[in-house]
Order: sequence, then C-alpha cells, then structure tokens
Amino acid sequence: MNYCYASKEIDREKAFQPIWSNELNEVFSDVAQYYDRANIFATLGLLNRLRDRFISTIDIQPNHKVLDVCAGTNVIGISLLKKQPELDVYAVDRSVAMQEVGRDRAQRHGFRIKAFICDVHHLPFPDNYFDVVTLQWATRHLRVIDVFSEINRVLKPGGHFHHCDMLRPANKLVEEFYYLYLKAIMGIIPRVFRSGPASLKCRNYFIDAIRMFYSTEELSALLSELGFSQISGHSVLGGTVGIHKARKPQLAAG
Repeated sequence: MNYCYASKEIDREKAFQPIWSNELNEVFSDVAQYYDRANIFATLGLLNRLRDRFISTIDIQPNHKVLDVCAGTNVIGISLLKKQPELDVYAVDRSVAMQEVGRDRAQRHGFRIKAFICDVHHLPFPDNYFDVVTLQWATRHLRVIDVFSEINRVLKPGGHFHHCDMLRPANKLVEEFYYLYLKAIMGIIPRVFRSGPASLKCRNYFIDAIRMFYSTEELSALLSELGFSQISGHSVLGGTVGIHKARKPQLAAG
C-alpha cells in the first residue's frame, strides 16, 4: 500500500473516529425522513441527474446479485430494479432509521430488497459473491481502504464496483468556492427541514470530511492500489462529485 494513502487514512480516522462511532447514527436517525429531499435541495435540483448518470454506468443482467453498500433509503437499489426487475438486490447500512425508510419505499414500488444492518467495514457475505457492488454518497464517512478491500473481497472475479460521492476538487479555486457554498447551504438546511441537535452539531464535520478526502484522480489511484483494474473516474460539477467504475480482475487460468 502506498504510504501516502495509508497515512491519509490514519489522519482521517484520528480526526473523525469519535464522530463516525458516536454521532453519525444519531444524525442519520434525525434526517432519515427528509434525507432525500434535503439532498435535492442542497444540490439545487441536480441530484436526480447525477443519480441517472451514475445508474447509466452500471451494466446489469437478469439474476445478477447486486450489493448496495451504505444503501440509505434504497434509492439506488430501487432505480436498478426499475432498470432490470430480475436482479437479486441486497442492501447494507448501519442506520436502522434510513433502512426503515428504504424498506417502505421499496415496498411501495413492489420490490423486495434484502436488507442487513451492519458495519460495512465487515460485510456479512462470503468471498466472490456479488456480480455488482455500488457505494454512493457515504465513503467520506468511512475508512476507505478497509471498505474498498471488503468490496473487492465479496465481488466475483470479473465483477464491477461502481462508486459515486462528493470529493475534494483538485482545482484550489473551485475547492474554496465549494466550501463557501457548503457552509452556506449547511446553515440553511437545518432551518428549512427543522433539523435536530445531532445534525446541527455535525454541520462543520460534513465540510471538514471533504477537506480531508480524495480528489477523483486520487481515488482512481487508490482503487488501483487495492487491486482493482479497468478503472475509470469522471469528475462532475468541477470535481465536486466523482463517479468511478472499477473491475475485480479475473482469476488467472491454470
């Protein structure tokens, strides 16, 4: 493992582990009922377009086993089932409240998603189990090396990992304007959606987590370090969002 990535992960964990362990569950319990509406608001209505772009990168076939990591309210699983109803979709998340919203949403669409509440750094599935794994809008709250390694483990050889998240813009000017926007929007959302104390307490964290996160290019390089191949990474909205696709290599013959 490249030293700079290992060192960065140590720094991220030192800075944020108390929040990751003790506060984020309360935050997501607080925001679960309005989480999707708040994200649409925060992205000025662009979230659905970003989601459609992400979904368009995912190649799925009937009976594929698909795992959605940090599935939240099951928006991605439902979108994939609309695209291919014969998928076998699994969801993992740490938040019971978010998954309760996701379960109800899937049922309203007539879909069944197999849900597991767990620590996503330790996925409760055997090796080489899934054809496709997705992860979106959550990686900045995780130990990236650990969770990406677990995703590699549960993917079948030749399977694909699809990732989308808010990233740190590579352009410094864009980066500073981005933080100003986030600071402003994080001041507005609690008033619009009447956020509770847990969410209010973590407003600065959500900006700091991006400051210490990766750019699109850095995340591509990290995926390569962890053994993924055929990696593509695309920056969206000036590098504030990155969409990645990577493949677990096939086993060598013989």
